[in-house]
Amino acid sequence: MTDYYIKNTKFYVSVDCIIFGFDGGELKLLLLKRNFEPAMGEWSLMGGFVEDEESVNDAAKRVLRELTGLEDVYMEQVAAFGEVNRDPGERVISVAFYALININEYNRELVRKNNAFWISINELPKLIFDHAEMVKQALHQMRIKASNSPIGFNLLPELFTLPQLQSLYEAIYGETLDKRNFRKRVKDMSFIEETGLKSKDTTRRKANLYKFNNTVYNKDSKFKL
Repeated sequence: MTDYYIKNTKFYVSVDCIIFGFDGGELKLLLLKRNFEPAMGEWSLMGGFVEDEESVNDAAKRVLRELTGLEDVYMEQVAAFGEVNRDPGERVISVAFYALININEYNRELVRKNNAFWISINELPKLIFDHAEMVKQALHQMRIKASNSPIGFNLLPELFTLPQLQSLYEAIYGETLDKRNFRKRVKDMSFIEETGLKSKDTTRRKANLYKFNNTVYNKDSKFKL
């Protein structure tokens, strides 16, 4: 190691995961109650330090896997957060990622062991450090991406109804969408396919079930919802 490296200060690099899910018509965030200092007992994103021989991206995937048991999840880097005093414990630079998961597929036992809970994006508690800013930036970035790319389908089950799909995008954008216009746009998208199956709803009128066909989408399809 040369003097160029030795003479410079060393500090920690971490990752924080903003994990979005969709349930009951609401966009939700997976948060945990910290069981260690600093900020023990307060609400936090799931995070961890980047380990030796591990890239920042791999660290984020590991942290997500350790909390949810899931792999091959849609993730996107948000930004690096490096204010000098952002962490009262040590000088830590954190790289934030957001992830989109199907809220019915994660490992509930792992989530319970990590003291984590799903909380509506509209009812978020006070978060530690700069985690609220991470969530704000992640939500903004996700909304932009969801408007021109079908990333939102990562939040849905494999088979879904059109009311579910509309409810999802209303939750993402935080606004009500016109039903007629929404369904017209969906009808023009060949990669949203009707399956011929019906929902198992207990109501008198069961809804048609649809699926997202990634193969069809990849054949130069355009997306805008």
